[in-house]
Amino acid sequence: MSAAFDLLARAQDAPQQAHREWMETGIALLPLGKRFNSVCLPARLVHAATGTDDLELVAVTLAHLLRGPVIHNRPQRQYYALTTPFPPARWEYPDEAPMLGTGHFLSVPASDLTGPTGLYWAVRPRMVGDLCPVQSVAALLTIARDHLRRPR
Repeated sequence: MSAAFDLLARAQDAPQQAHREWMETGIALLPLGKRFNSVCLPARLVHAATGTDDLELVAVTLAHLLRGPVIHNRPQRQYYALTTPFPPARWEYPDEAPMLGTGHFLSVPASDLTGPTGLYWAVRPRMVGDLCPVQSVAALLTIARDHLRRPR
């Protein structure tokens, strides 16, 4: 495991538990709000913002636009951008793309789960502390809104 994943594991009080979960099941359940938050992005918004539903192109575009790690839960058609801690009450898009923080948990795939099925990394963390800036996630949602409002 890389140092970036060790930092994610430290979201748990017992980081070795996260490492054990990754080794045994490929997924660790991590608490949010302390080290990072997550914004739940419905696939329809992500695909509108990226202009495609091609998973490889979506991943490349998300890496460029969000500049941080993103998990894709393909069966649930959701993306989860890992963000810097931010007060969810101040998040501007609670209905479209809820921000999950303290009191929530996120299923986080092991570092080697890179898709394209199940729960996997659309964009893996690149380094320690690599998280999506909240402003970048908000900008992605603005792009999605604009695209969906355009007449067809």
